Amino acid sequence: MERYRGITWNHPRGYCALEAASLIWQGRGLEIQWERQSLEDFESRGIEELSGLYDLMVIDHPHVGQAATTGRLHPLESWLALGELMELDQKTVGPVLLSYCYSGRHWALPLDAATQVAAFRPDLIPKAVSLPSSWQEVLEWPDQLILPLAGPHPLLAFFSICVALDEPPLSKNPITLVSTETGEQALDVLIKLYKRMDPVALSLNPIALLDRMATTNAVPYCPLVYGYTNYATAGGVDGHPLFFTNAPVFSPHRRPGSTLGGTGVAVSRRTKITPSLNAYLHWLVAPSTQADFIPSHAGQPCLRAAWQDDGVNARSNRFYLDTLTTMEHSWVRPRSPGYIEFQSAGATAIRSGLLQGDLPSTIFARLTCIAQKSLARSEHVASASG
Repeated sequence: MERYRGITWNHPRGYCALEAASLIWQGRGLEIQWERQSLEDFESRGIEELSGLYDLMVIDHPHVGQAATTGRLHPLESWLALGELMELDQKTVGPVLLSYCYSGRHWALPLDAATQVAAFRPDLIPKAVSLPSSWQEVLEWPDQLILPLAGPHPLLAFFSICVALDEPPLSKNPITLVSTETGEQALDVLIKLYKRMDPVALSLNPIALLDRMATTNAVPYCPLVYGYTNYATAGGVDGHPLFFTNAPVFSPHRRPGSTLGGTGVAVSRRTKITPSLNAYLHWLVAPSTQADFIPSHAGQPCLRAAWQDDGVNARSNRFYLDTLTTMEHSWVRPRSPGYIEFQSAGATAIRSGLLQGDLPSTIFARLTCIAQKSLARSEHVASASG
């Protein structure tokens, strides 16, 4: 029996796909003991620490720059043939595989796909009220609304609004966040929304927010939150099922503003990739696993065919089809070393600015300073290692 130690995170209501898969693979001579960490640790805990403790790690893609520079992970190119990698790129939804690429190699195998979308409770919305599809309509929304503002999520919301304004962050220069006009306009939207929110938003990550929407009648609509399909499935969570739709746009011809999430499975460099482990990793992204096993066990597939599958959508109130456009156009965060430091500090700056009632210009000046310092160091490390 081959034995491995893995770490994943506390997916809403239990991330049971990997644990359930372990039961199947024990019968094939491979045992993986999965441990869980919080969403906050998943978003911030470093590869260097994890790779010293675990063989397999479920990671967030912004960590792969650290993986590339420290040499702590096996790149996919070491165990996936080029043809297989190209095929996987064609089959995965949106920029999922791309998100794990850094310095010319891929550092994690896509497991599931997620991005920010809109969530709502149709039973709490009067029939005469139309659901917003644009940010202008969001600002005019007559009822309660909320955003997750704990952890990195104020910054991720800011990123997504910039994307919707046709200026993806860092697209013009690796250390220039966005133009002053776009940055201040995006922050102005966040400030206006925050003034209408329950202050509890400052302590809510996406899971806590979706729990609140499902189990109370406090708020019927959230314009931007990472979508989790089990909240759309009757019986998947306590309370009412939620419905999801594409993230808001600024005009019909522009892309929805959304920052890619999701998870990938990384393999520690200290771990030997045996034929059995290789077979297990291939099985995780096989079409039948993605369209059947993972959705049946509270997981969220990464293959486009699964997102378009009628059966998968029937079980999730069309979660996948109704958010597919946003998924396909989602923006990929930087993956350079030092980005996580910027993400943490930048989110804190926006959260503090909202709480203090600062002007958009004040928050943006602070955010720009943090970006230039953190990302300049990040570029220096990347250049030295490459």
